[in-house]
Amino acid sequence: MDEYIVESIGADDKAIMIDTMMKNYGQDILQLVYSYVKNQTIAEDLTQDIFIKCYRNLHTYRKKAKLKTWLWSIAINHCKDYLKSWYNKNVVLSNEVLDSEFDEANQLESKVIQQDEDDRLVAHVMSLSVEFREVIYLFYFEEMPIKEIASVTGINSNTVKTRLRRAKQLLKEHGYLPKIFIIA
Repeated sequence: MDEYIVESIGADDKAIMIDTMMKNYGQDILQLVYSYVKNQTIAEDLTQDIFIKCYRNLHTYRKKAKLKTWLWSIAINHCKDYLKSWYNKNVVLSNEVLDSEFDEANQLESKVIQQDEDDRLVAHVMSLSVEFREVIYLFYFEEMPIKEIASVTGINSNTVKTRLRRAKQLLKEHGYLPKIFIIA
């Protein structure tokens, strides 16, 4: 499908292509970004930045990988850059903003976690470090094969396998290993 989008839309109409990408992958990218930054507002801002970056760099897409893989690579690198940035390390929101975000998040989180087992899984996965969280997310939630994860993250396939195994061990040590993690 990705290749069809690229083939059917000429280079002159990047806006339509980006709009299509946002419709097809916007929510997935937002969830991916949230798994890195753990803040809805920041995740939304970074997601917008990612699509702007894609729009500006659409001419660099060479069709060597799937469009989705290219987009995920940009998103992951953008998240890692943000986590290393001065802004992320030094700028703190005011207490009023933090308190209101915290209260809203707690109310919503409490309701959602009580309703569904999947949200317990998300909370446990989110407690992992980024290196484990990203491979778990991409493998189980985005259903990417190990080779594609290696391509997107820029790490060796064997390292991806090792991180998946270690992440599952960490979840098991904390008393949580859902059935979906036992399969692979």
